[in-house]
Amino acid sequence: MKNRVTTEKNSSIEELIDALLLLENKQEAERFLKDLCTPQEMETLAERWKVCKLLNREDLSYREIHEQTGASLATITRVARFLKTEPHQGYAAILEKMVLRYPSAQGPQDDQKRKKIKPSSQS
Repeated sequence: MKNRVTTEKNSSIEELIDALLLLENKQEAERFLKDLCTPQEMETLAERWKVCKLLNREDLSYREIHEQTGASLATITRVARFLKTEPHQGYAAILEKMVLRYPSAQGPQDDQKRKKIKPSSQS
């Protein structure tokens, strides 16, 4: 029974990923996320992304990030762990793409403060 439920969850996650890959523009993505997530879930996702970008700058303490975002220290620590040590490197991959596409996407800091993200060896 547990294996069937796990398999169904994995299949559902794969289907969600496939659906996300079909989004063609910001408006479509926004509409889809508004249908998929509650307003609180959207705020939580946006908060994590803001924390990720601030952590990537490497010039702010966790306390300063908390003061700027309102994110809990537990959330900041979790995002930092996934940004720096977890094997998925999803945050790092998207940060890298955003810097390439939108050079000012990291915020108003100079190039010396911007962390140089190494291209992922995973595909």
